[in-house]
Amino acid sequence: MTLHWYFARKFLWTYLGISFVFVVLLGLIDMVDELQDFPELPVWDVAEIVLLNIPHANYEILPLVMILASVALFVRLARSSEMVVVRASGLSGIRGIGAPVLMAALVGLVSITLFNPMVAASSKRYHDLVASYRDDGTSILALSSEGLWLRQGSARGQTVIHAVSASADVSTLYEATFISFSPEGEPIRRISARRATLGIGQWELQDVKRWQLSDQINPEAGAERMDFLAVPSALTREGIVDSFGKPEYIPIWDLPRFISQLEAAGFSARRYAVWFQMELARPIFLMALVLIAAAFTLRHVRTTNTGVSVLIAIMLGFSLHYVRNFAQVLGENGQIPVILAAWAPPVASLMLALGIVLHMEDG
Repeated sequence: MTLHWYFARKFLWTYLGISFVFVVLLGLIDMVDELQDFPELPVWDVAEIVLLNIPHANYEILPLVMILASVALFVRLARSSEMVVVRASGLSGIRGIGAPVLMAALVGLVSITLFNPMVAASSKRYHDLVASYRDDGTSILALSSEGLWLRQGSARGQTVIHAVSASADVSTLYEATFISFSPEGEPIRRISARRATLGIGQWELQDVKRWQLSDQINPEAGAERMDFLAVPSALTREGIVDSFGKPEYIPIWDLPRFISQLEAAGFSARRYAVWFQMELARPIFLMALVLIAAAFTLRHVRTTNTGVSVLIAIMLGFSLHYVRNFAQVLGENGQIPVILAAWAPPVASLMLALGIVLHMEDG
């Protein structure tokens, strides 16, 4: 037990040390980029932007940090002959690396249960803050239990759009209501439509009823019914989809409810479902990376070329990470099932790593 705790502690400190190096490095690089993007802002405002972006940047490179920390630990253990002593005491090499593997799983669990909500909050705040400095505005779409809400604006005022449901590609709204406001914020028009289709530069409404709210004492008395009406709009389907935000902006605890709301509104939630399942599988993938590093770097330095072994371990870890991302793309596009896209690469990586470790141990 003391030996396992010793290896786990050494691995944790190695991981934290490399993480700190990347936090400083990425922070400095991001600081330079943000100063170039916002030269008119005070330094403290730019520093706030950088600090908000650091959690997300480091969360993205967690597998890279894990493979580097594993390589650094096992190379150090090989050079100090500590694993030779472990084997001489009667323990197998697999038992010796058990503690770092379990520690990697613990890091993965902490990252998705505690660090993920922090990353989501800081990333959302970063996105909104940058958008406000660039005058891009905030998200134009919101979901609720009553349906979805859109906002579009122009120099003549704002229009709030509510729909009970929508098509998967967001090009058609059902049971839609358009409420237009003047630049001063006064309601001037309400339009109800059974179906609203987003065309080029306009909404094409069918089965329409329109109320004028500004000039009529009794809007219902002056209401008009028509079969078709075109409402100008600068919105695009791509812009509406992008306003959902990335899955990284939503805490993992809120993702199941958000996915249910998306599906209830008629949208495709595959992108968010794949991300959710991949987050759950993250500890398994991190364990696989530690085993890959151990398989190629744990042999004694006198019996192997350390530089080549380190390079092979890092390149294989990057390759597995690429396969995992490629499976994510396939899952989001509907080419393979969600569960297969999220869980097959981590599980296959773990099996591959265990096979390599057992082969190296027998050799």
